[in-house]
Amino acid sequence: MMNSKTLLGLLGVLLAAGVHAQTLESMPADPYFAHFQPVKAPPPAGLVLKPGDRLAICGDSITEQRMYSQIMETYLTVCVPDLGITVRQFGWSGETAPGFLERMTNDCLRFKPTIATTCYGMNDHGYGAYTPEIGALYRQASTAIVQAFKAHGARVIQGSPGCVSQKAEALNLNLCTLRNIGIEIAAAEKVGFADVFWPMFTAEFAAHQQYATNYWIAGGDGVHPGWAGHLAMAYAFLKALGLHGDLGTFTVDLKANKADVSAGHELLALKDGAVTIQSRRYPFCATGATNADNSVRSGMTLVPFNQALNRLILIVKNGPASGCTITWGPASRTYSAAELAQGVNLANDFEVNPFSEAFRKVEEAVAAKQNYETRQIKDMLHSPEFQQYGADVVALTEKVRTPLARNIKTAFVPVTHTIQITPL
Repeated sequence: MMNSKTLLGLLGVLLAAGVHAQTLESMPADPYFAHFQPVKAPPPAGLVLKPGDRLAICGDSITEQRMYSQIMETYLTVCVPDLGITVRQFGWSGETAPGFLERMTNDCLRFKPTIATTCYGMNDHGYGAYTPEIGALYRQASTAIVQAFKAHGARVIQGSPGCVSQKAEALNLNLCTLRNIGIEIAAAEKVGFADVFWPMFTAEFAAHQQYATNYWIAGGDGVHPGWAGHLAMAYAFLKALGLHGDLGTFTVDLKANKADVSAGHELLALKDGAVTIQSRRYPFCATGATNADNSVRSGMTLVPFNQALNRLILIVKNGPASGCTITWGPASRTYSAAELAQGVNLANDFEVNPFSEAFRKVEEAVAAKQNYETRQIKDMLHSPEFQQYGADVVALTEKVRTPLARNIKTAFVPVTHTIQITPL
């Protein structure tokens, strides 16, 4: 008869064999990655979002930082306004999956979300080496969360935890294992999956090669990311929601003196190579140093956010063989005729552009609302007053939140801009 140690050893062998039998993610050719077994994440099954969805963004202190959640809400507001998505964030510092399971009825389900993202595992992994007990508890609670959302009519994106500092191999191996468990949960429950861990983990490796060895995608404390890490997180969730990133295409035929613009944009004028457009859909705008871990712009160099999610394309046909200078807002860039004929991504190439100021106002309105949501949930809905006057406290907090949500809509206004095309 086998003893418990022998059984555990056999189980480990069988689990390892199962992992090897599955397709793994591609990884950098570096010895550091030799011990990692990241199962290939499932691709998004088309657009998960539906018009008018109410999105709940759930997670621990990393969610309570209100950074990746702010990127997501701002993106959904200005890049895909036709969907009319509204957002609430439910981050709670120090929380585990069992912790959210206990409070989700009181704090989250009462607001009737139609879709939710989860991001647990960082605290669940216990900041040590993986054990079967850690995996079992995480699986049980995460599955129960998904099932509770589904029982209340909400679709779910099961998010993996992020990574910690690359120097902490045992911890990252633990988090990678929880990521793989999340893939199994998503498959079993037939919900979406957002791979947060692997893009962040490999992005930090790339940053060390490209920028500096003290560039921390997981943040200076090794756990709480700066803006670059949160951009990578937002990228993972937005991709998992099935967004395609086609924000607009402007096609100009210089020889025929004609221009066409795609949905969400209106052509106002074309004269002497100056194309004036009114846009009701923005690109995602970000400034900052490209080599700093607290910069959204830097995060965009480490994950394909602009390529996959942020494409505002200018195509110039029948231009001179020598190329053209494109002036858009305060900046100008020169492109070859071949580049312009193929199409250039204005959102990627123009850090400051005519949308920047309007974008900033929406971003500030989103931040103000999400800041209040933390107070609403953590303070007001867990207060002595709530215990005595529950419905009245909820109504009061919603009365405060409503104008904050309205301010986002007010800030999002059409932008009129001109693209000047000057032959070289």
